[in-house]
Amino acid sequence: MMTNPIQETVFRPGLFKGQTALVTGGGSGIGLAIARTLGLLGATLVIAARDTDRLQEAAQSLRNNGIAVQSEAVNIRDNDSVEALFARLAERQQQPDLLVNNAGGQFTAPALDISPGGFRAVVELNLQGTFQMSQAFARQRIAAGLPGNIVNIVLCQEQGIPGMAHAAAARAGVVNLTRTLAWEWAEHRIRINAVAPGTIATDGLENYDPQNLAAGVEQLLIRRMGQPEEVAETVAFLASPAASYITGICLAQDGGEHLTGASPQQ
Repeated sequence: MMTNPIQETVFRPGLFKGQTALVTGGGSGIGLAIARTLGLLGATLVIAARDTDRLQEAAQSLRNNGIAVQSEAVNIRDNDSVEALFARLAERQQQPDLLVNNAGGQFTAPALDISPGGFRAVVELNLQGTFQMSQAFARQRIAAGLPGNIVNIVLCQEQGIPGMAHAAAARAGVVNLTRTLAWEWAEHRIRINAVAPGTIATDGLENYDPQNLAAGVEQLLIRRMGQPEEVAETVAFLASPAASYITGICLAQDGGEHLTGASPQQ
């Protein structure tokens, strides 16, 4: 497993000391990298997902690095499950200061072949799930009279994404949700931003044709895939005091894909 070389010139040790960070989809890939980065910077972690076996393995790997972490099962599509998660955290006095909405998923299919149920499931997971987690988080912070911070992970939205009509629509919804909630919750001192990773070297790329992937990477301005740790450090920046004057943005972290239109995943 790749270690995470925190750049001390950018992030000081203990940056998030005394804060609790809740990361959904924290059991693997980008979510695990985000959790590791925040933990190495001093945050107490709660990682949450449906796959409890993978989640427990991830939690143990973080503990092996000296990071304080708790794993929690949650189905973000189910509002009762979301509410139960936040109730458990409140009982343990672990109300999160920072929420990273990383959980999501989709399948590739031509738009003509996507069933109503398949479209609904992807929208419920990526858009509705993000909203339900954000709402529960905000309600808890506002009730306590405390500021908060949310970072959403989305797909790059500069172009359409063939084969991903359901996911692209849902993630575009999350981008506008980010902007709208930034308006509504600013008075409660809750900042909300989004990061849109491009082609990141995770296990998820195993589902794509290697030759097409390599050819697409060569068309990027930065001719390589991104690393999960790079996304994690961008999340840490947006969650940090260095970004205290930033809210309602969606930051593309895609090697220049938004400029060229090249998509290695197509």
